[in-house]
Amino acid sequence: MKARKSRNKDKNIRDASQLFNFARDSYLERTSRPFYALIFLLPFIIFYELGTIFINTDLLNQSQVRVVAFVWLQRFLGYLGFGDKFAWAAPALAVVIILVALQIVSRKQWYFGYKDVLPMSVECILLAVPLVVLSLFLNGYIQPKNDIKQLDGSRLQVQTQLIQCSSEMEAEPSPAVEDSRQSPGRQELLAAVVTSIGAGIYEELVFRLILICLLMILFQDGFRLDRKNAIIFSVLVSAVMFSAHHHIDFFSGQMTEPFNMTAFGFRTLAGIYFAVVFAVRGFAITAGTHAFYDIIVVFLNTYFLNQ
Repeated sequence: MKARKSRNKDKNIRDASQLFNFARDSYLERTSRPFYALIFLLPFIIFYELGTIFINTDLLNQSQVRVVAFVWLQRFLGYLGFGDKFAWAAPALAVVIILVALQIVSRKQWYFGYKDVLPMSVECILLAVPLVVLSLFLNGYIQPKNDIKQLDGSRLQVQTQLIQCSSEMEAEPSPAVEDSRQSPGRQELLAAVVTSIGAGIYEELVFRLILICLLMILFQDGFRLDRKNAIIFSVLVSAVMFSAHHHIDFFSGQMTEPFNMTAFGFRTLAGIYFAVVFAVRGFAITAGTHAFYDIIVVFLNTYFLNQ
């Protein structure tokens, strides 16, 4: 009986990490493997880790900007015995260990075709576009022609920014940092890109790869729900928690962003969208889509909107 329950849990974990199967060795099957996710995301992980240390040291040190999910992983791994000297590397190590473990459990091939890197990157960008369009629509940049307000014959400027799907933890910034935020320079832009990449990797790790797996086990083994209902509830719960964590740190109770219904609703929809992408395409494409969405929003907000 215990062996059967263990096999069921292993099956639930495999099912939650990849809900659709594709033709063996096809592009869709290859790129959904955990090993593909590890190799594809490794340069992004290294870039984020180095970026939080070296890029615009004054800005990062004075404002204490860190992706919340990254900080959670640091704290949790600290409880497990990782010292302060290794705290910066512990979350990255967790990503590697989890993906390697999933690769072993999945029993899929340990093969990576570098020719797939470009198509995967293009796919991530294309999958980010619907979220960009939705964010533009919710912020009033896309409006019916009859609803466009005008002032002195020109379109009224919208003074809001597109909604990012990254949550940061920050202390009070110094005056120098505050001034730099008024006119983003190259270093500030690079720091924002670093944060976007970290959000894509670590928020998807926490809210899709880990949370959905745990919720699937809870709803199927704990509440005895059928597979379909377990998937629906897992996606909805993870999406709401993903959206809520952008406004409040669950562990400290610290407000990370004032509550806004439009932002909360958008991020909940984004959480559902990322969950669907995760179910169909696996962790690599989901994390890449999240990261590229935030990067696109950073550049749109900086160079094209609020001017």
